[in-house]
Amino acid sequence: MFYQISKLFWLLVQPIGLTILLGLAGLVLLAAGRRRWGGVLVALAMLLLGMASFTNIGAVLMAPLEARFVRPAELPAQVDVIVVLGGATSSRISSGRGVTEMNEAGDRLVEALWLARHYPDARIVLTGGIAGLMPGAEAEAVTMQRLLLAFGIAPERLVLETEARNTDENAGYTKALLGSEPGVVLLVTSAFHMPRSMGLFRKVGIAATPWPTDYRTTGSEGFGLDIADLVANLSTTSVAMKEWVGLAVYHWTGRIDDLLPAQASN
Repeated sequence: MFYQISKLFWLLVQPIGLTILLGLAGLVLLAAGRRRWGGVLVALAMLLLGMASFTNIGAVLMAPLEARFVRPAELPAQVDVIVVLGGATSSRISSGRGVTEMNEAGDRLVEALWLARHYPDARIVLTGGIAGLMPGAEAEAVTMQRLLLAFGIAPERLVLETEARNTDENAGYTKALLGSEPGVVLLVTSAFHMPRSMGLFRKVGIAATPWPTDYRTTGSEGFGLDIADLVANLSTTSVAMKEWVGLAVYHWTGRIDDLLPAQASN
């Protein structure tokens, strides 16, 4: 139930959804003769959409998330398990065409390939089920497996976890696969997603070493206008808001111990 509620909640509170809700509510109030409050809501809707699209507010919100964890200064001498979180592929397109179509987070798989070759004895856990509310896609772990096999990674090294629909389930199901003594674990996911991921993996007892990738910011953004790519700005704002909201909800529900997990507490 938590999964379904979280999906519906995010559908409503992301910038596009919230803009539509505020705009519709404002129009209803205007039609009912409540011109003052109707105008306020419509103006708020336009302000939200404008801020998310015409400024770099998304990058400003995302930068501190990406800075929270860094890769180890020196590569570990030994790695036993490489855990790769889903979210890097377009599963419906991939399953429909029999390929591995990567999305903007595809760096997760690129890094996984590099790590797999650097640590040839490490197991590789690909964790990701069917995350959408609509059917029609294969489990993302299967989609990721297709790419790694195509690049020559031995099939016996790949451990597929095909049930997880969100990061909370990624952590729980991976723990069940690895047991109580998994050895040295590298966790590969997007840098902005690493705080929530590390918090969840720590909660289930996996002391993973973070391997952030898929950076979306320079780390030195100052707030200002940005009209180079309005769609990209809106997407970055949505992703950043989702992470901050996710951290708050996961902390409030006891799924992570710290509101904003940090490297120092590892």
